[in-house]
Amino acid sequence: PQPIAGQLVIWIALLGFAGNILSALLLHAGSKVNLNMKSAFLHMMADAAISAGVAVSGLLVLWTGKAVIDPVTSLVIVAYIFWGTWGLLRQSVAMSLSAVPTHIDLAGVEAELLASPGVARVHDLHVWHMSTTEIALTAHLVMPDGSEGDAFLSDVHERLAHNHAINHATIQIETGADCTGHNHGCG
Repeated sequence: PQPIAGQLVIWIALLGFAGNILSALLLHAGSKVNLNMKSAFLHMMADAAISAGVAVSGLLVLWTGKAVIDPVTSLVIVAYIFWGTWGLLRQSVAMSLSAVPTHIDLAGVEAELLASPGVARVHDLHVWHMSTTEIALTAHLVMPDGSEGDAFLSDVHERLAHNHAINHATIQIETGADCTGHNHGCG
């Protein structure tokens, strides 16, 4: 094996660290609300950690003269990257499968809808990510006496957005009298 140029490794790693930290700082605010920004932010932070690890590895090789430190550092970096991206992968798969977002309390959403004036029952309730920033909901509300129309729907949409961050809701109103033949048991 070739000897490791410790000083060169340290300076290049520190330059990479500074660039990655600057990039990560620019992405930080958007990473809290957008999965793509979060992915880019985590990538920059992982790159910064890698650069820091390489700089420390270079220092240790210079100090101790043991070249084995370099591959051990590489294995630690790989483990860090795997650990840091596992949550992002899990969230991406959940979005692609239209799963209920983890921060949504489905029982709480159903209770919110049932608390609406005139709602006797809720069924066919579905909540999923439309994108990294939008959450959608569809639901059937059984209202035996009918609804107040647009004012009622506007109030439901406003409460879902404010209390649950659901910004795209499609609500179907059923009176119960015309849905006796369906398999979903409304009425």
